Amino acid sequence: MITDRPVSTPAGQQPVRTAAKEAVAAPRDIRAVLSAYVALTKPRIVELLLVTTVPAMMLADGGLPSLWLVAVVLVGGSLAAGAASVINCYIDRDIDQVMRRTKRRPLPAHTVTPRNALIFGLVLAAVSVALMAAFTNLLAAGLTLAAIVYYDVVYTLWLKRTTTANTFWGGACGAAPVLIGWAAVTGSLAPAAWALFAVVFFWQMPHFYPLAMKYKDDYARAGIPMLPVVASTRRVNAEIIIFAWLTVASSLAVWPLGMSPIYGLPSLVVGAIFLVEAHKLARRSARGQAVKPMRLFHWSTTYLTILFAAVALDALI
Repeated sequence: MITDRPVSTPAGQQPVRTAAKEAVAAPRDIRAVLSAYVALTKPRIVELLLVTTVPAMMLADGGLPSLWLVAVVLVGGSLAAGAASVINCYIDRDIDQVMRRTKRRPLPAHTVTPRNALIFGLVLAAVSVALMAAFTNLLAAGLTLAAIVYYDVVYTLWLKRTTTANTFWGGACGAAPVLIGWAAVTGSLAPAAWALFAVVFFWQMPHFYPLAMKYKDDYARAGIPMLPVVASTRRVNAEIIIFAWLTVASSLAVWPLGMSPIYGLPSLVVGAIFLVEAHKLARRSARGQAVKPMRLFHWSTTYLTILFAAVALDALI
């Protein structure tokens, strides 16, 4: 008979859990494991990538694409981004355990074994590419596979650990969903697709450098040559400003490629605010004043969200 009453045990022995207690503990353990596997996929990054994918699809279609196609690309894109992140966590488990920002991730915390994480990531990658190949087209599927391989092999294994230009070259991965979404709709890539790609590509430097500034000591401890770790403050500030201007310039280059003022005017407004914030951070940092780099980091996310919302609205109207 199952009972919740304490069970007496001989001295020196550990009490045996009752069946009822085991039944309560099991669901909690399952939830913790499931939560760890979800954490490996870095859901916030997935969300940000999808923010750029759907508007690109809408612009490619000139309206709202088939909801079935949108669903397939969203699921396939989420699985691909999740796969890239899981494999990234597997490769970076050695440095994640020495960085305060990442030491609570599932692998450093030993919630998930490296072997299981790698299998999980590879399965997600295979399913995502197969899904894109089966329900979209070979160009979209090929771009999906290329993005995963580039992020994990070229960026994570090589560039991230060897060059200060790691963020620049890694930007191609974050901008790939724009091309994938466009290709899924049209089976080709038009100038507008490449212009949107350029926006996200250049945006990643003024977006990520503030984060690297905040966690500079973490990256230094892990031996990762992020620009704020190995370069002067002046150099970091210069790159933030240069790439912020290139981001805004790329966003304005989209306007004459079939867009209306519905896109153009918001792009001017949020672009101006983005530049003001970038210059403000660089100026205060150069003067040795107290800086809040995460202000630009968070605003850059808002900027990209508003910009691509304007793309979607323009395509609909």
